[in-house]
Amino acid sequence: MIDRPRRGNRFRYDAYRFDAPSGLLTCRYSLDDRRFEEQIRVPAGTQPVDEAADAAARLVFLLAGVSYYKTAAPPLIDLGEVAVTDLEREFLRGFYLDGLGEFAYRNQLDLTDLHIEGPRAAPARATPSQPQPPRPLVPFGGGIDSIVAVDLVRAAHPDTALFVVNWQGDRFAAIEAPAAVTQLPVVRAERTLDPALHPRTAGNQRFFNGHVPVTGILSAVAVLTAVLTGRNSVVMSNEWSASSATVDTANGVVNHQYSKSLAFEAGYREVLAATSVIDVDFFSALRPYSELWVAERFARLPQYHRHFRSCNRAFHIDRAKRLDHWCGHCDKCCFIDLILAPFLRGEDLAAIFGGAEPLADPALIDRFRALVGLTGTSKPFECVGDVTESRTALRLAAARSDRAGTATLRQLAAELTGLPQPDLPDLDAAALMRPLGPHFIPSGYAPQDLLV
Repeated sequence: MIDRPRRGNRFRYDAYRFDAPSGLLTCRYSLDDRRFEEQIRVPAGTQPVDEAADAAARLVFLLAGVSYYKTAAPPLIDLGEVAVTDLEREFLRGFYLDGLGEFAYRNQLDLTDLHIEGPRAAPARATPSQPQPPRPLVPFGGGIDSIVAVDLVRAAHPDTALFVVNWQGDRFAAIEAPAAVTQLPVVRAERTLDPALHPRTAGNQRFFNGHVPVTGILSAVAVLTAVLTGRNSVVMSNEWSASSATVDTANGVVNHQYSKSLAFEAGYREVLAATSVIDVDFFSALRPYSELWVAERFARLPQYHRHFRSCNRAFHIDRAKRLDHWCGHCDKCCFIDLILAPFLRGEDLAAIFGGAEPLADPALIDRFRALVGLTGTSKPFECVGDVTESRTALRLAAARSDRAGTATLRQLAAELTGLPQPDLPDLDAAALMRPLGPHFIPSGYAPQDLLV
């Protein structure tokens, strides 16, 4: 029997170094007597590191630490010589507690005793920025959300570039294929985790394992890259339901997608603005929209339909376990099929999934039951829409005349008969196709329905 990992005593931010000519950011951390080093390579600069680049690199250093903290999740974080403002300290504690909410829930840990100690920095003085022509950088993961965001942004701003993060010496075909379809320039960064975190070795080290808020880390890398390449906006592809809870617990809400949520976006925007030297806007182009709205927009972009792949098996770190096709049975595959089903023919979705559409497989009905909230448990710990969106998609798909023969849709539609939308009962299909909530989209990027 393998002993359960034990919590450590102290996690320390040791040092970071950013070398502009090589574009190499080195981050060093320690947890008790164990040392970790991560390297992130971004586009190289020709000038020494200026204040903006150093400030952006420092924020990457602060957020990337969460990957190493989780190995033993001690109650104390020591910032070493890294001074932070009160705002940054509060944001960082929230990033750890909320970003590791799923990790703590699954490992049965209570992290509310977390304390951050270290030197205090005074708030910077605000420096007015000069208006510049929009030069957006869009982090691109190859799924329907980022494809729709790119389509929206490039329509208004032709000088748009994609941003892609790879592991060192590796690229994901599921990103590269739809990126090629955009015909936009791709700005790249590479992330090299400490070898101790590699799946083949981490299991032998008595580490805690679990989900970390990786989108938050990649957001910080994107901002650093924008600073170095003269891009003045980082435009994310996070939609309305990314803020929804995955599960409610006795200790509060757990959201698998915390670092895609409005709360993270708002907090990180505050931190960036308070540096006074990072003149990069950070917002999500899809924030007020439902996944149903996104799916309808994606359905209008047939040039991507045979090239995108959102199955998580396409992104496995271990190449030997990485698939070059949709697995067709995971929660993510099922959700993508379900959310597109109101807008695409069954035969088109079968072609997308290589002839193995999840809705056509009766053995997967319980996965769909979980998505539409019929199992009595939480929705899957995946980047999927909330129950309201999934129920609406199912009802719309079941009503299509070409879906009369899909047994899974008929069965689940019958089970949903008379049941209200669980989260927001006043939201019908029409409401889900309109803007739903607050956002930070500037007027120059706003779709027409936000301007009326």
